[in-house]
Amino acid sequence: MDKSVGLRTAARILMFYVFLFVLGGCAPEEPRLQILYDRGLPERHRQPVYRPPKPPPTGVYSSYPRWWVPPAAIERKWTAIVIHHSATETGDAASFGREHEHRGWEGVGYDFVIGNGTDSGDGEVEVTFRWKQQKTGAHCKTPDNWANERAVGICLVGDFTNRPPTMRQMRSLERLVEFLQKRYGIRKSLIYGHKDTPGAHVTECPGRYFPMSRLKSALAF
Repeated sequence: MDKSVGLRTAARILMFYVFLFVLGGCAPEEPRLQILYDRGLPERHRQPVYRPPKPPPTGVYSSYPRWWVPPAAIERKWTAIVIHHSATETGDAASFGREHEHRGWEGVGYDFVIGNGTDSGDGEVEVTFRWKQQKTGAHCKTPDNWANERAVGICLVGDFTNRPPTMRQMRSLERLVEFLQKRYGIRKSLIYGHKDTPGAHVTECPGRYFPMSRLKSALAF
């Protein structure tokens, strides 16, 4: 009799676990939870602590100025970045625009200008009409004009054949390039100084004191 009671008990336990298995298979899948352990306790006393994963960030670009994001209706797919220096001690987007107009261009040729504290703030990022309107650039001539059509042109005010950019200029440049990398998937290998741009005319731009290796070491991709 004890044996039959034991068999019935075992059968009930088995059916209970079968019920739980079926119920679990029919239930909607729950989000996967991260298992953490209290490392301060001896291993035999550690208990798993279930915590939901952190929610994704609300906006990938929320940490950048909103005016860096071009209008969605006209946004182009940019594939590279070309960095320049102005080869002048002073300047800003407006003064470069006047100079470029005298050359017969449609205003300033760059998408962004980063000031050095003379005619604009030290590290101030000016967004030109070319970026706002997503126009083809006029900053790096190549035989097929690929750099003007597909590369973002960034100019730092200063003559880097004599001295390096300011620290604030470099911080602003790193942040701007990081934004462009994230938005367009631009790899470090496609970030050029003007003189190293494939097909570009011979030039010293952005100057021997521009720290390209330092810039790329600070970037992702």
